[in-house]
Amino acid sequence: MTSVPPPSLIDIARRVEARLDEVLRDEENRWSSFDSDLASPLTEIRRLVGAGGKRLRPAFCQWGFVGAGGAVDDSRVVDAGAALELLHAFALFHDDIMDGASTRRGEPVTHEVFADRHREFGGSGESRRYGDGIAILVGDLTFVVSDRLLDGIPSEARSVWHELRIELNIGQLLDLMGSAHHDRRRDKAERICRYKSGKYTVERPLHLGAAIASPHSSATLLPALSAYGLPLGDAFQMRDDVMGVFGDPSVTGKPVGDDLREGKPTPLLAIALERADPSQRSVLDRVGRSVLGDHDVETVQSIIVDSGALAEMEATIDRLASEAVAALDSIELAGGARAELTALADYVTRRSD
Repeated sequence: MTSVPPPSLIDIARRVEARLDEVLRDEENRWSSFDSDLASPLTEIRRLVGAGGKRLRPAFCQWGFVGAGGAVDDSRVVDAGAALELLHAFALFHDDIMDGASTRRGEPVTHEVFADRHREFGGSGESRRYGDGIAILVGDLTFVVSDRLLDGIPSEARSVWHELRIELNIGQLLDLMGSAHHDRRRDKAERICRYKSGKYTVERPLHLGAAIASPHSSATLLPALSAYGLPLGDAFQMRDDVMGVFGDPSVTGKPVGDDLREGKPTPLLAIALERADPSQRSVLDRVGRSVLGDHDVETVQSIIVDSGALAEMEATIDRLASEAVAALDSIELAGGARAELTALADYVTRRSD
C-alpha cells in the first residue's frame, strides 16, 4: 500500500492552497479590523484548512475540467478547487461536533479550542455550548465563502454545485441517524458510504470541473464520468473505513479504532456482522451501544480480520477501483486527463493516510 500522491496532485494542492490563503487572509483582515473579537474565529478557518488534507476534491475537479477541454492553468478551476476545500472544511467543523471528536489531523478540534478559551477567560454560560456555537458559526461562514468563489460559473455547473452540497448534507443525516438507530444493514451502510463522502469526493468534483469547462457537453459527459466517479468514490470511502478501524493514529491524525468507538454504520462492520458466528456477533453488537476501551477495540479488530470481513472489503475496493479505471476507456478526455485519473484511482484506494 502506498501513500505517495501523484506529482500532479502536489502541484494542484500548492495552487489551491495559495488561493485559499489569499481568500481567508482577506476575510480575516476585513472582519478583524471591523471588530478585533472576530480575529480568532476567522483565524480558526485558516488553521483547519491549512492543517493538511489530501486536496483530492480539487484534483478530481481539475481533471474533469481539463478532460472536458479546459486549460490546466485556468483560474476558474483553481477557484473551484478552493471552493471544494472550503466546503469540506465546513463539513469537518460540523462533523467534529456531531461525533464529539477531540482531534482532527492531529490537532485539537475547533469546538474544543473555543470551549477551553471560554474556561480560561471565565466566560458566562456553559463552555461546551460556547465552543459548539463558535464552531457551527465558523462552519457556516466557511460554507458561504466557498459559494462566493463560484460566482459566475455556468448554470450547468451551478446545478452540479447545488446537488453536491445537498448530497453532502443528506449523507451526514444518514450517517447520524444510522448510528443512533444502530443500523447494521449492508445496503444502508453502502448508501451512507456513497452519499456522505464518495459522491462529493470524486463524482461531483469531476462533474463540477467538466461543467465549468464545457457546460454544453454536460448532458452526455457527466453520466459518462459517473461510470468512473461512483465506483471510485465508494472505494475511496471504504478505504477510509478500513483506516478508521485499523489506521495508525500518527498517520491518520485520529485515534485508533475511532469509527468503532463512535459506532459508525460502515460496510466493513456490516460485512463482519454477516460473517460472524454467534459469539463474535455478541461482541460486535456492543459497537455503538457501549463505551469501548482499547482492549474492546482490539477484540473487534480481531473479529473483523478472523471473520474474513477485512479481506472481503479489500477485494471489494480492488474490484471497484478496476471498474472505475476500465470506465475511462469509453470516455473521450482531453489533456492527459485519462492518465491522471488512473493515477488518482490507484492513490485513493491504496493510501494509508
